[in-house]
Amino acid sequence: MIAKKILEEVIQAAMKTGADYAEVFAEHTINKTIGMIDSCVESIQDAIISGASIRAFKGLRCVSASTTDMSREGLLRCAGKVADVIGSSEVPVTITLTERLFGDIHPVRIVPSSVANHRKTDILKEAYFAARDYHEDIKQVSASILDVDHSIMIANSEGLLANDRQIRTRIRVSAIASKNGENQTGSEAPGYRMGLEMFDFVNPKEVGEDAAKQAITMINAGYCPAGTMPVAIGNGFGGVIFHEACGHSLEASSVSLGQSEFSGKLGQMIANPKVTAIDDGTIPNAWGSINIDDEGTPARKNVLIENGVLKSYMIDKFNGRRMGMESTGNSRRQSYSFDPTSRMTNTYIAEGNDKNEDIIKSMEYGLYAKKMGGGSVNPLTGEFNFAVAEGYLVRNGEIKEAVRGASLVGKGSEIIKNIDMVGTGLAHGQGMCGASSGSIPTNVGQPLIRVSSITVGGR
Repeated sequence: MIAKKILEEVIQAAMKTGADYAEVFAEHTINKTIGMIDSCVESIQDAIISGASIRAFKGLRCVSASTTDMSREGLLRCAGKVADVIGSSEVPVTITLTERLFGDIHPVRIVPSSVANHRKTDILKEAYFAARDYHEDIKQVSASILDVDHSIMIANSEGLLANDRQIRTRIRVSAIASKNGENQTGSEAPGYRMGLEMFDFVNPKEVGEDAAKQAITMINAGYCPAGTMPVAIGNGFGGVIFHEACGHSLEASSVSLGQSEFSGKLGQMIANPKVTAIDDGTIPNAWGSINIDDEGTPARKNVLIENGVLKSYMIDKFNGRRMGMESTGNSRRQSYSFDPTSRMTNTYIAEGNDKNEDIIKSMEYGLYAKKMGGGSVNPLTGEFNFAVAEGYLVRNGEIKEAVRGASLVGKGSEIIKNIDMVGTGLAHGQGMCGASSGSIPTNVGQPLIRVSSITVGGR
């Protein structure tokens, strides 16, 4: 992407006024999205992102600039602007880069860019029409198939030169059911860090049917009653509640500034002893997995909470400086035009020892949140709210009628203490997480869990 000699010059130029660290991040990304609506292929979109970012640190100061001019002159000009802001005195520095190969634990068998569009549209149509034809009350369906080929190069003043190529594939189906003037939506969107071989085990027809089934279930559901009650949260995308309610509060971007409810609590009991939570960027072919992060640090498995005790944060290089701690391989960015910061990869609650049937049987009256929707959190206070995409009332230990309009409201530090049963059947769901460094692919996951008491919003 950029010659090693030029990279060495650029880093030296960025450090010439006294920076104690500098890096170059370059990328070339190809995104393709094919979309369907109204029973026909509506759009085929290709996007190419190419550019470089240059960052320099001086103590706890960070200066960055980006450019689409990847020539030697363009990169040196960009580095000069960084250096001008960092300091004023000339400090000679010599950089020698050594390339490192970290390997690839995410093999790709069918590179999407090598496959004709008609093959992808055949897959997309199978999912689309499965949803459209599922039930007469399905009135609208939209579907898309996405493939991303993201190549990055990282070089820094510590002598590192590394490359990574990240290929991801995802299919999404959204179905709208209408009845008596009301609408309800169902969606499914599986994705993996792999090529079109994903469809060897992801059945497009089932993806479409599952989206439509959810919409039909919810359009025929009554409204959820409000109140404080026990809630069982389903596996897979149910893990979004930990991601939002606690995960963001364990990122160094908030912890290092004391703007997290978990700042300064390493080694303390912050959750129920049944809770072990992990962020693992090394899961082969998982949607949120990486070989190296966007600062060139190898991915690793980070145990965040072990049997209720806070063991680790998710840390990038710059916030690690503030904390006096090393990077954990969690520095991520959407593209070269965003500064990287600490972010999640594949974050999940580990399996427990409770039987799933016992979790439901333990509830005299409560809510079973089979599938979670979107949510938001304030990392400083830990206060969150989430929509329940598919929910059911539990009465006398049995799952009963479907209910809609439910939401879960609470505080992260309280909910992880109230997770008093953790079952089996760990599964993962895929999402795009937005924060200061842009939108990045992340997995969320968990087995079936029970929260002993939480506020449920409804009617």
